[in-house]
Amino acid sequence: MAKDPDKLGIFVTTPQYMTQLMKIVEAAQRAGKKVKIFLTFKAIHLTKHAEFARLVKMVPEEDLAICAKSYSCEGFDAEADIPAGLTAQQMRSQTFHGDILEECGKYIVL
Repeated sequence: MAKDPDKLGIFVTTPQYMTQLMKIVEAAQRAGKKVKIFLTFKAIHLTKHAEFARLVKMVPEEDLAICAKSYSCEGFDAEADIPAGLTAQQMRSQTFHGDILEECGKYIVL
């Protein structure tokens, strides 16, 4: 599969960048770009951030996921405590991260 130059992959590992994440998504969308986001490691705590609900509404379901293993490692139940706004299908593995690398023409790590 060829990388899409109009798609930005965003790999988020730390929880302190919610403001920056939102601004990047907004800017990309204003520029007509699609985004694909994967939250892993400590960034899964962003699912409890007040702005997370707005992020979920901005990004199509198939383009936003969190690492189920990281979520479990941080003490949450990946099956019984799916973050508000997400579906069970958005509780993913690192394979989703690989998809981002393969599909997206641009890539950023926060």
